Amino acid sequence: MKQLFFFSVLNLITLFSGFSQQQTYTPVSFPNGYQSQIDVVYTQINKWNGRMDLYTNPEAKTPTPIVINIHGGGWNHGEKESQSGFGSWFKNGYAVANVEYRLVDVAPAPAAIEDVRCALIYVYKNAKTLNIDTNKIVVMGGSSGGHLALMTGLLGNDKRFDSNCYFNGNIKVAAIINKYGVTDLAPLAAWKSAKNWLGARFNNQKFIESVSPIYYITKESPPIFIVHGDADPIVPYQQSVVLYEKLKAHNVTTEFLTIPGGNHGKFTKEQNDLFSNKMWAFLKELGL
Repeated sequence: MKQLFFFSVLNLITLFSGFSQQQTYTPVSFPNGYQSQIDVVYTQINKWNGRMDLYTNPEAKTPTPIVINIHGGGWNHGEKESQSGFGSWFKNGYAVANVEYRLVDVAPAPAAIEDVRCALIYVYKNAKTLNIDTNKIVVMGGSSGGHLALMTGLLGNDKRFDSNCYFNGNIKVAAIINKYGVTDLAPLAAWKSAKNWLGARFNNQKFIESVSPIYYITKESPPIFIVHGDADPIVPYQQSVVLYEKLKAHNVTTEFLTIPGGNHGKFTKEQNDLFSNKMWAFLKELGL
């Protein structure tokens, strides 16, 4: 009996230890001169507070560019704290806004889109205080975060999802970095994560199109850099192929980096280095 009790306690300790480890993330390291503002509330909806972490450079002589980063997780899990690798952005003089949004257990589609649009509007409204150049806003995300980054930027001045955050002015991002993101939910509507996020309207084609980036591409769309592994077992590689083809058909500035044998993210160091080098060459060509 004592031995059974001992192992039961040991199992509980191991369980809670593992849970604690899962919730522990490396803090973001930022350069001297930058300042951090953690858990800034960018929007409030009912009892839910939308929070973002801001890393800005108030001492910069001219307003800085900014990257708005959106975590992935199938719209059903993930935390902004899991995102910490912003070194190259700081090195290139960027501020960073690391954003959380409503997951499906709080609200289904289009809630997450409404939230990331609110985050963009917050940056616009507070640009002077944050020392941000609104002509140099880049939006980035991976997986479902890539989907949300695409929606944030491709909507532009289409304010159909901005009912929670009003902005009386033009909205445009300078570029979008899409890392293996979902571009068209129509062929994925039976995928569990997509179906859960779409909620009761999972079989409503008009609604699905309204929350799918592919249907917002026009000749006025912002430049988009795409990276996707061709062996991705979660988000089909073809999602990025179709996006790239449609961008090219509309003469939108774009680049598509295929990672041969690449998984759903989790790229090797060499693959990540290639991605970083290609991405920065793309942004520099745009003057960003």
